[in-house]
Amino acid sequence: MRAPQGATAVIDTNYELGQHNIEGNMPFAYEIHNPVFMISAVGIVLFTAITMIFPVQMEPLFIGMREMLTQNLAWFFILSGNVFLILCIGLILSPLGKVRLGGPEARPDFSLLGWFAMLFAAGMGIGLMYYGVSEPLGHFDAALGGVAADGGARTDWAPLGGAEGDEMAARRLAMASTIFHWGLHPWAIYAVVALALALFAFNKGLPLTLRSVFYPIFGERVWGWPGHVIDILAVLATLFGLATSLGIGADQASAGITMLFGLPESDMSKIVLIIVITMVATTSVMLGVEKGVKKLSEFNMILAIVLLVFVIAMGPTWQIFTGFFGNLKAYAGEILSLSNPFGREDDNFRQGWTAFYWAWWISWSPFVGMFIARVSRGRTVREFLIAVLIVPSLISVLWMTSLGGTAISLTLGGYNGIREAALELQLFQMLGQLPLAQITSFIGIILVIVFFVTSSDSGSLVIDTIAAGGKTDSPVPQRLFWCCLEGLVAIALLLGGGLMALQAMAVSTGFPFTLVLLGACWALVVGLLQERRELA
Repeated sequence: MRAPQGATAVIDTNYELGQHNIEGNMPFAYEIHNPVFMISAVGIVLFTAITMIFPVQMEPLFIGMREMLTQNLAWFFILSGNVFLILCIGLILSPLGKVRLGGPEARPDFSLLGWFAMLFAAGMGIGLMYYGVSEPLGHFDAALGGVAADGGARTDWAPLGGAEGDEMAARRLAMASTIFHWGLHPWAIYAVVALALALFAFNKGLPLTLRSVFYPIFGERVWGWPGHVIDILAVLATLFGLATSLGIGADQASAGITMLFGLPESDMSKIVLIIVITMVATTSVMLGVEKGVKKLSEFNMILAIVLLVFVIAMGPTWQIFTGFFGNLKAYAGEILSLSNPFGREDDNFRQGWTAFYWAWWISWSPFVGMFIARVSRGRTVREFLIAVLIVPSLISVLWMTSLGGTAISLTLGGYNGIREAALELQLFQMLGQLPLAQITSFIGIILVIVFFVTSSDSGSLVIDTIAAGGKTDSPVPQRLFWCCLEGLVAIALLLGGGLMALQAMAVSTGFPFTLVLLGACWALVVGLLQERRELA
């Protein structure tokens, strides 16, 4: 880790990077942080083995676990998401926004375009492909159907109070609800983690690992078991959050290949796809951030822009452009209602959609946050938060407006094929109604696969950094170990309950890590105040 450049509030600690690590060369070179690596790795391997041996028995367990957490703790996830967003906005507007990551004299390591491509490709790629059509259309249908109740409890999935029979109102509510799940709140979760990691690593001189953020709370004890627990939770949250996305990506890519080329779809085809893509991801990991992850992220960004521009040009172009601003207005009008954690009656939407999403983003936050932190040295806090919070949110709005809005327009025009298709096929059904359907569907499959790869290789680098005690130059074989383990977990969860199992593990690891992130918010403010005093 490079030393801070200029006056910073460096923390004077007795801990040396890697002092608790174990090194060796048998059967391959390794350097691991013993408690974190061993407990995390053994626990994940045992879980994977049990799930693959007893898939039938595990499925009801996963379903029950997901329902229990989302039904009882939806208010907690929604309230925590609000805390993260309010903190980010407060830091942008406050004098603390002038603090520069890496010190007053530090300058960015990557160009703005390269930096943005990496953070966006790592942040939400597979989810945007999977839910870009299905979520807006699903919310539209639910809102249009209105409220339904049985025994006094609502049974519908409409957001808020729905918009029964009113197509325009249902469309506005559907897009506002979708943007709520892909806009400011999730990116605020990522931003808090990334900013805290970058501050304590680049300005305070501590290892780039989650435990470092908690130095203001635990002091030197953070290098003992309090820190071990934090890092183990980070590894588990990251790996299961990634496995959720990888399983969803394999599901969609397999369905697209079946539709496009007529190949049979089965669990085995999804497993083969995960194995092949994991092999590609390991190659990218071996090349490193600059040659592997960065190049793939930039390629994926270009391909995503090509698909987006095509849909805008060949779809209802004027409606997309006007819808972009109309949807932003609808989002602004509904954000307070959608953010309200108490006194609501739309339990299915609040628990089944919002609570799951917030837990999923939180489980991804160690991975995305650490990856963003690694490539964000030299940015001011204000520049960092605006870029991470605002720009990706606007891109998400444009993406959802273009794909989801086109699907809703086609449905209102009388085409029911998208609505009737399985979730993983709805993107391809929508593209099938536009020109060059075979080509764009193939591009869609490639996008899913490359998003899959960039998530896997970026996640492997981050997990390895945590499990190596904060070292970013650990031996390549152990990075490959984590990459392969991600693929195995995704396969195990697909066999042990499919999408429900994937979602259950994301929610289960997201809950304890939410508590960790709330503590990180306080530590972040303390650290920034120290930097501000140093500059003064």
